[in-house]
Amino acid sequence: MNKQKAIPSIDRIKAGIQSMKEDTQFANDRLRWISNIKGFILGIFRLAIILGICYVILGPVIGIISSSFFSDADRYNPMVYLIPQEPTLYRYELAMQYLDYWKTMGSSLLYSLTLMVLQVLVCSMVGYGFARFNFPFKKVLFACVVVMIVIPTNTIMLPLYMTFAQFDVFGIISAITGDAVNLLASPVPMYILTLFGCGLRSGLYIYIFNQFFRGLPKEIEEAAFVDGAGTWYTYFRIMLVNALPSVVTVAIFSMVWQYNDTFYARLFLISDNIIISKKIASIEATISNVEKILDPTILELFLDAGIVLIMIPIIIIYVALQKQFIEGVERSGIVG
Repeated sequence: MNKQKAIPSIDRIKAGIQSMKEDTQFANDRLRWISNIKGFILGIFRLAIILGICYVILGPVIGIISSSFFSDADRYNPMVYLIPQEPTLYRYELAMQYLDYWKTMGSSLLYSLTLMVLQVLVCSMVGYGFARFNFPFKKVLFACVVVMIVIPTNTIMLPLYMTFAQFDVFGIISAITGDAVNLLASPVPMYILTLFGCGLRSGLYIYIFNQFFRGLPKEIEEAAFVDGAGTWYTYFRIMLVNALPSVVTVAIFSMVWQYNDTFYARLFLISDNIIISKKIASIEATISNVEKILDPTILELFLDAGIVLIMIPIIIIYVALQKQFIEGVERSGIVG
């Protein structure tokens, strides 16, 4: 009798264990289903945000590219949207002609590239110095770098203008020539500002290089010093090579910023033939006066074509260096 009674109790225990396993499996399946549903909802939410951002950013660009191919009939046809029925390259022909496109583009790229090279060299050296060396007033000087980023450029535009309108270093120039030098109407003020690491842009790039160099291990420099390398050799042949992602990042930022800059170009009265982004502002008035096109709606199409022509070099540069640019932004610590 005891054995007969023990058998059902064992069966009940086994049944209870099996039931617990089934309950545990059901609970795990439920958690997995909930997790999958949450992931699906978050995925849809992220997709909606990405599509919204892409529409906000790319929508106007797509509209400008599309409008640049519109004929007069397409512009006034309410049924035409984005895709022209009678596409034409006439807008580009006149835009290239009145922009003097190839000559102005060459001058603008040369101007931007030389400033970019100077900015990368100067800002990388300053950022390396802040990251690796201790010297008097280091914190105060780095605070000045931060102040350059914080202070709006508009607040110092008048002092900048007056400085280069009557350029005289400690009175030396006026002592030699008898009068101060007017550097306006030339790109010289921009080269001077870049060479001495002044302005919002230089402050930002110094900060980027400082963050990147601080993230590199000091053992690299110590090994170079043990092998007999000097400070400059270590910087140019070792540290700057290892900092290639940040160099690419700063180079692209500097190139694009300088290429699109019209604030300093207008402040220092730099010629339109040197900066194409400044020359595009007058293309509508030029075409209106010369070609006798008075319709502002049609003139806007020529402006759209000019904008597309200006965007092409920057897009090519970004596409070619996209991988290094993204890596540099991530490793420089400027995203959070």
